[in-house]
Amino acid sequence: MPRYLALFTMDKTGPKFRAWKAMTEGQQAATAETGVAAIKAWEASHADAILYAGGPLGPTKRIDDAGAVTDVVNLLTVFMVVQADSHEAAVRLFDGHPHMAIFPCEGVEVMPVLGDVE
Repeated sequence: MPRYLALFTMDKTGPKFRAWKAMTEGQQAATAETGVAAIKAWEASHADAILYAGGPLGPTKRIDDAGAVTDVVNLLTVFMVVQADSHEAAVRLFDGHPHMAIFPCEGVEVMPVLGDVE
């Protein structure tokens, strides 16, 4: 069955993230508790499709072709690897995912993993 890399995205300057940052610590904690429970439930109901649960992504460093290393900010926040019968089916796995419904993620980019990966 084909494998797909799913990359959750969040605009750290966008309105959903600004609304998250505007919450009090208590509100964030309560929302996070609800969100984590919802993610665990989503993962349990999609366990047959999840090959690697992945996880949150931290700060990013980039090296260019000249060897210069810089700190960068991108939209990537979480990753996972899933399997599905088709690309469309893989994308549809994330419809209404708690990261977008509860947390400030704005989308999930899904792409086929090409070649053999062990």
